[in-house]
Amino acid sequence: MNTIKRPVDCTDEEWARREKLAYCYRLVDFFGWTETIFNHISLRVPGPDHQYLVNPFGLNYSEVTPANLLKVDLNGNKVADSEYDANPAGFALHSAVHGAREDIQCLIHTHTTPISAVAQKKSGFDHNNFYGAQLFGRVAYHDFEGITLFAEEKVRMLDSLADKHILVLRNHGVAVGERSVETAFFLLWTVQRAAEIQCQAASMQGDETTLSNEVRQRCADLTAMLIREDAFADKFFNAMIRKMHAEKGASW
Repeated sequence: MNTIKRPVDCTDEEWARREKLAYCYRLVDFFGWTETIFNHISLRVPGPDHQYLVNPFGLNYSEVTPANLLKVDLNGNKVADSEYDANPAGFALHSAVHGAREDIQCLIHTHTTPISAVAQKKSGFDHNNFYGAQLFGRVAYHDFEGITLFAEEKVRMLDSLADKHILVLRNHGVAVGERSVETAFFLLWTVQRAAEIQCQAASMQGDETTLSNEVRQRCADLTAMLIREDAFADKFFNAMIRKMHAEKGASW
């Protein structure tokens, strides 16, 4: 694994973002949400050009470091030297969002088994469990068009996302976006837990206890408020890093 030193033209702010993004990759690996070398987590870098950081294609998430993250433009072109290439399947989604949504700095795409199972159901998330209720009114859906390789799908994905922060890619997976790595990771964790419990409940006999829209909305509003509080997401993110370090040792 390449452990090159910090690039000479990398500002302190960009390096801090690189460190947080690399930790996010390691946490997704730690929780078992990876899809081998596939999928992506991206993070905008400071500046007017909407450049962003993304994983080198071919590395496991456990091999991502602050130094080997790629910096690319909205066309997927590398804007800093690297021996690695990027996965072209990530550009349509990530470049579309980073080019259009200033409120989304970090975008995480996964297709874990529970999330992909929910994405395959026509009804999507049912919002009846503790975590699913927190997502009420916050989820958008985009119909499957095949592997997201083509630029012409960008407009349709943005239309589907609208002003939401969770995009279920039907028959595929999910993308969650927020203003920071910490808030995006917490939102992904909530989506993952909602999907896990929904799938488990569907496998059990017995009638479902459904929630009213009023209760769902109350839960969603409270969680959205917590997401807006940086300290809440920061505490969660940092606690998960400490847990990962305690169980697996230093990351790099």
